[in-house]
Amino acid sequence: MNPKIVAIIQGRMSSSRLPGKILADIAGQPMLTRVFSRTSRARTLNEVIFATTTDASDDPVAEYCDFSGIPYTRGSLFDVLDRYYQAALQAKADVVVRVTADCPVIDPQLIDDVVTTLLDGGYDFVCNRLPAPWTRTYPIGLDVEACTFEGLKKTWAEAKELQHREHAMPYFYEGVELTNVSRQLQTGISPRGFKVALLHHTTDFGDYRWTVDTAEDLDFMCEIYDRFDGRDDFSWKDVLDLVHNEPHLMEINADIQHKTHRDVDKRALK
Repeated sequence: MNPKIVAIIQGRMSSSRLPGKILADIAGQPMLTRVFSRTSRARTLNEVIFATTTDASDDPVAEYCDFSGIPYTRGSLFDVLDRYYQAALQAKADVVVRVTADCPVIDPQLIDDVVTTLLDGGYDFVCNRLPAPWTRTYPIGLDVEACTFEGLKKTWAEAKELQHREHAMPYFYEGVELTNVSRQLQTGISPRGFKVALLHHTTDFGDYRWTVDTAEDLDFMCEIYDRFDGRDDFSWKDVLDLVHNEPHLMEINADIQHKTHRDVDKRALK
């Protein structure tokens, strides 16, 4: 029987740097819709779910999903790992794909690449980016992570540190030593016994910033969508061509510092 592959998009209104961003307008559609629409085009997926929180601040998100017909669940505000596990359990997922709601140019082909690698290689966890000390070669904002449900269940049961709970997936890959299989694939076994794979692009675009954490990021993304007349069927390579042809676009958010997997929301400490 074929595994059930479910993408879970995480998002909340109480972003620490840009509150309300997931419902911010991008060329006539909320960012949430942009991410859901693009994620849903991945051919390997059986289902796409939006996972928000039970906090009252996310009532507008639930209302919007109800209105728009977007499947959603509500879970912990700060324990994102639990939010993923509960959503995956409810969906009866065999494979879970993690996408974040602040990535409105997420690419369905990259989702398919990650899922296919996981299934074909028998991995527990596959991604197309890892934080330092590892390297990334895809632009920030094209981040895809996939894991088996069994691996997620083990992580959910064992992970105790705040950074593991808030960032959902670090428990899989922390401490892993990766070996080059090819220019586009590195693999390794993590100290916790997870079989991990990291996908690379042959050219390094890892310092390109295509995510939305700040007002400048949102301005950049609005410019991108305006160039495509508000459509969302363009590929990440179309965006690449665009910013190479109009390099001034990337100056809009060039000074923004990207957060790391060790940064935690101080509100969770209270």
